[in-house]
Amino acid sequence: MEELVRRLDNLYSKLNIEEKKKRVKDLTEDSLRSDFWSDSSAAGKKMTELAKLKEELEKIEMLNLYKEEGDWQELEKGLNELEFLVYLSGPYGTEAMDWAGMLKRMYTMYFELKGWKPVVVDETPGEEAGIKSTVMEVAGRFAYGFLKGEAGVHRLVRQSPFNADQKRETSFALVEILPELEELDLPNVQIKEEDLEWQFFRASAQGGQNVQKVSTAVRVKHKPTNVVVTAQAERFQEQNRKIAINLLRGRLWALEQKKKEEKIEEIKGDYRPASWGNQIRSYVLHPYKMVKDLRTNIESSNPDAVLDGDLDEFIEKEDILVVG
Repeated sequence: MEELVRRLDNLYSKLNIEEKKKRVKDLTEDSLRSDFWSDSSAAGKKMTELAKLKEELEKIEMLNLYKEEGDWQELEKGLNELEFLVYLSGPYGTEAMDWAGMLKRMYTMYFELKGWKPVVVDETPGEEAGIKSTVMEVAGRFAYGFLKGEAGVHRLVRQSPFNADQKRETSFALVEILPELEELDLPNVQIKEEDLEWQFFRASAQGGQNVQKVSTAVRVKHKPTNVVVTAQAERFQEQNRKIAINLLRGRLWALEQKKKEEKIEEIKGDYRPASWGNQIRSYVLHPYKMVKDLRTNIESSNPDAVLDGDLDEFIEKEDILVVG
């Protein structure tokens, strides 16, 4: 309970609530002026800002209400959602990219322990640390079956190594797990050549340097869905084209699966947004050490081991959760 109250106070401070309340008051008074709509473009922007500020303040007020009523479960749920939105949209890019790099290392070490062979298909490095994104192809017996439960948002809490005060910061990274599928596996997902928009460019290395003189890297957009994938690991364009099509096929399959799940959840009345809204695990390095899976409630007090690839206990329980 104390930790939840501390998180709420911290969020209140980060959001500059008092300043935003004043801004709402000023915008509301401004909107009542007789000449407010004389400049419709400026007025429209102000009304949009006012609506966003009111929505944010309403969310904070709801969290305060949960605290007053002692509804700790709803408070934690609301905090998780609002913290994520704040940290994702705020000045925490380096933290998130460093966390994404840590997750890549964790999974790479797990793959090595399992005897699997990961290949980086596409990667965008971070400006200061870590990575913006990476796509890895993993070859191993039952690899998809083991890994599919890892899909979702992973949350890190630690003392920041990127500011002098070493303040406690929260970072988020999204993990997606897609199966490698052949065309025969997806009779309902047809990829037509006329639906594809191809781009070709030179593969890049760390720091953005072009490492090849010819355009071997590929980017393909599926126009009906706006799904875009990139592949640049191989030396030849044709190989990267094949990888990109496989990636695209996997993403289109995942899109179909998500639509089916959302329809089922809507019918059940338990709909939750997919992808970024789906937090699955927290890694706390400060003020205490704990890794907790939010679905199975499995915990480890040794996050260093987990971040070194010791994921078996978490993944085995995920399999039970999925199957059972």
